[in-house]
Amino acid sequence: MPRYESISPAERSLRARLAAHAQHGHRDPQEATAKAREAFLAKFEREADPEGILPPEERRRRAESLRRAHFARLALASVKARRKAKGGDGPDEATRRRQAS
Repeated sequence: MPRYESISPAERSLRARLAAHAQHGHRDPQEATAKAREAFLAKFEREADPEGILPPEERRRRAESLRRAHFARLALASVKARRKAKGGDGPDEATRRRQAS
């Protein structure tokens, strides 16, 4: 039987949070995640300019737009998931009030 099979998701989350805080207490969090952040941002630059022909400034500008679109997509998915979890599939109350006026 795997070691963590009997641990609840909530306990697993707490253990992971504890480990992250302990790690960041010994290392600079910015330094610890620098390579991952760099790779994440480079992905958008590759998407913006797969052939590598754009000037660097234009490539960065386009990559930034793609990054913003990525996070906007995540925010939209989050709104939809919260709405679904709440039991509704239509607009929220604030949106209904705006549409009614």
